[in-house]
Amino acid sequence: MAQIDNRWAQSGSVAHTDVAVDEGLRAYMLRVYNYMAAGIALTGVVAYIIFNYSVTMDPALAANAGGRIMQLHRGMYLTPFGQTIFTTPLAYVLMFAPLAFVFFLAWRVQSMSTGAAQMAFWLFAAVMGASLSSIFLRYTAQSITQVFFVTAAAFGALSLYGYTTKKDLSGWGSFLIMGVFGIIIAAIVNIFLQSSALQFAISVIGVLVFAGLTAYDTQRIKDGYYELAGNAAAMTKGAIMGALSLYLDFINMFVMMLSLFGNRE
Repeated sequence: MAQIDNRWAQSGSVAHTDVAVDEGLRAYMLRVYNYMAAGIALTGVVAYIIFNYSVTMDPALAANAGGRIMQLHRGMYLTPFGQTIFTTPLAYVLMFAPLAFVFFLAWRVQSMSTGAAQMAFWLFAAVMGASLSSIFLRYTAQSITQVFFVTAAAFGALSLYGYTTKKDLSGWGSFLIMGVFGIIIAAIVNIFLQSSALQFAISVIGVLVFAGLTAYDTQRIKDGYYELAGNAAAMTKGAIMGALSLYLDFINMFVMMLSLFGNRE
């Protein structure tokens, strides 16, 4: 009889532990999504601010030190600041700065304090905003908004699938990472080729790759919680790196879909 009672006690303990783990996992994933959402918001704000400082409707304010005036569409002109960041080699610095930042974070985050890791994430989101500010020059505001919400809906569905599925998605990892490197190489090559067909292929493949990575990374972050549980500092860094992964999936999927479906000015 004592043995039966003991088994019931053990069963109740396991159930209680499972509930605690589920609550901890939900809190952890909520922290990841909050970091990610805040990062995307910061990126959007920085991108829009830089765009506003880069254009003007008054041609008198558009001439740079050399007297050069650059007219855009809808009666807009590039300000001297806009000419500097969009028409000089600085444009390439802004283009590749986020990629360098990602490699830096992946390499150094484990040796950073939690405060430094958080600051690095916010700086990265701001740098990405500067890099993406040019989309306001190439696409209409309406199409940017539409594609953003379509991307958000797709991202939410894919992330939910990654969180809830019982299927092991770990086998997707190497294939998807190879796809990312292929996209990066093709995009660099196309800077010089300026091929619309290659750009279309990059965008289509990119949407598929980052859609897969959204589900894969969500499951990876969820599984990683069980290794970090109990270590507050490690969980904070894990949440930041998890948010960074999902942030990159979202931003890249958004950019690829914008290239496919956005209305150009």
